[in-house]
Amino acid sequence: MRVQMLGLCRFSYVGLRGYQQDHATFDERRAFLYDPGRLARRWRWFATLALPGWLAQTDPDFTLVIMTGPDLPEPYMSRLRDLAEATPQLRLELVPPMELHLDACRAAIAPHVDPRADVVGHFRHDDDDAVALDYVASARRDFAQVQGLWQAEGKLSLDHSRGLMLRAGAGGAEFVPRIAHNMGVALTIFLRPDQPQTALHFNHMKLPLWMPVVAVTRPLMFIRSIHADSDSGDMGPGIPWRIEEAELDRQLSRRFGLTRADLESLARAGS
Repeated sequence: MRVQMLGLCRFSYVGLRGYQQDHATFDERRAFLYDPGRLARRWRWFATLALPGWLAQTDPDFTLVIMTGPDLPEPYMSRLRDLAEATPQLRLELVPPMELHLDACRAAIAPHVDPRADVVGHFRHDDDDAVALDYVASARRDFAQVQGLWQAEGKLSLDHSRGLMLRAGAGGAEFVPRIAHNMGVALTIFLRPDQPQTALHFNHMKLPLWMPVVAVTRPLMFIRSIHADSDSGDMGPGIPWRIEEAELDRQLSRRFGLTRADLESLARAGS
């Protein structure tokens, strides 16, 4: 069975709805998103936390669409163009401001759906979160174990739910281990290629209303950041688990290709 892994990452996209912080007009939204200080902070989170995992996935057979507007200020537009040109898995889609956010997401994703695929594993990724280096490989492998559930309904979500919450503050980074179901990061929604939805079309906290949900609680699969510019600063519900400090350092390196020092610096700068 041919499984296409297809994700969407929104980078300061000027659109209405679809976010926790609402704005009445496109101009208000643009002024908020394109504030120079905010853009600089978002880029630091993207480049330091989010991007390394995508550039080093053990399974390179995936597509991550980076969605932004055609008027994204420099130097960020050029940086995204350069990334997409240098990395086959990254595609840049410039979507004009749209009032209906889900329509905008569909416009970004639709050109990249492979009609030859038997199933498309849709995922969303915020520009300030991280997935483990084997997320794509794990999603494809674990789906093979439960694909009968998908075949029955044409919809299935696979929730890799063991992660770290990274709280950023002036003192650096605080790491809170949590098993957080349907958090949105490292969550894959498997659909048929002819279905019009994307991962964004389903409220990730209400997925059982629409499809079977399979939770995979090992291994550690994501880092979710919480900082001053987060769209939602709420950690959300979850089950605590423990990790020793030395093991945390090893897991950051082994699972994500990251260092504690880089994340501490990022947290202090982006709090």
